[in-house]
Amino acid sequence: MNNHNNAVASWVSHNVSHIALSAIKEMAMLSAKVEETASLAWGLPSFRTPAYIREAVAEALTNDPDAGKYALPNGLPELRQLVADRHYRETGVAVNSDENVLITAGNMQGLNTLFHVIIDAGDEVIVTDPGFASHFQQIRLCGGKPVFWPLQEKQGWSLDIENLPGLISERTKAIVLVSPSNPTGKIFTKEELLHVGAIAKEKKLLLLIDDPYSNYTYENQAKYFNLASQKEFVKNTVYFFTFSKSYAMSGWRLGYMILPSHLKKEALKVHDATMICTPRISQIAGIAALKGEPKHLKTFEQTLARRRGLIQQRLDRVSHVFEYSPPEGAYYLFPKIRVPHENAYEFSLNLLKEAKVTVTPGSAFGPSGEHHVRMAYCVEEDTINKAFDRIEKYFGAG
Repeated sequence: MNNHNNAVASWVSHNVSHIALSAIKEMAMLSAKVEETASLAWGLPSFRTPAYIREAVAEALTNDPDAGKYALPNGLPELRQLVADRHYRETGVAVNSDENVLITAGNMQGLNTLFHVIIDAGDEVIVTDPGFASHFQQIRLCGGKPVFWPLQEKQGWSLDIENLPGLISERTKAIVLVSPSNPTGKIFTKEELLHVGAIAKEKKLLLLIDDPYSNYTYENQAKYFNLASQKEFVKNTVYFFTFSKSYAMSGWRLGYMILPSHLKKEALKVHDATMICTPRISQIAGIAALKGEPKHLKTFEQTLARRRGLIQQRLDRVSHVFEYSPPEGAYYLFPKIRVPHENAYEFSLNLLKEAKVTVTPGSAFGPSGEHHVRMAYCVEEDTINKAFDRIEKYFGAG
């Protein structure tokens, strides 16, 4: 048996064997095995894909003989042009749909493609801490090293600009930014982001802007700033947008990246080798999404704002269990655990087993995430209430 196990181990690469499954998905999978759980673990919006998108896809499936076929790796020309037009409206930066736009299977696949393009073994990529767990995994899968840039929790998880230059080495290739942030819900300020941009330009680093949540900024819309709108940084910026959250299309796996032409040529090699193409039917859905009027966005945001208010009210009632910084955007909170516990992972497992409530251990989001949990409030209000009814019952009154 030992010989067999040794043989199996020898089949698995070092890069894969030394990473773990995303704790977000692990907790979701564990939760699925427990009956009647109240899950706040996965950032999966409860909304249905808007009707105008579904109807356009249904029509294409009936009338377009090419709907189920390959597309060229580049992406459908009509969608790329719509993306270029949208990017200009959103940022004021004009891009060429042939040279600067690549259609991806969501931002996860887009970032993974770009990491393959830029990382050689031992190269470093700076990520915020806390930051998105899957970014760390992807960097490691490419043989790279995520370098954690601790956020300032006492200042509501703001960027520590003074600490950034000291993290940059000769092996640093890029800085990854997500604002509004996953898992903290923090919106980084324009001043902070411009400082990051200036440092990246001076040090000849790429800025990788992962944007799933910019349509969910609530009363903080004026605070939101897209660094991809700064023309002085265009040559060292790659912007990633996903349809998953804004258009409730998480299962369609559709996104795009805006990048310098010389990087697009390299990214196409990886994209073709790993995907062939983003599914054509999803691109058809994307065309419908961008051609239509996104009237659903106001409803989505209003609904999420109500849920944010609800989950904060419920957290305030268990202040002896959790303390938190109010989230400014996205749809997550990242509370600190106040009750006695060994670590965030054991706390989360116990909460699932004993109270049938699923959260994601904060340690998955970087060293600064230890002793925290992530809660997603994109779920139905009944689920939020059920989860906190159980938390109150399990931990008792403060």
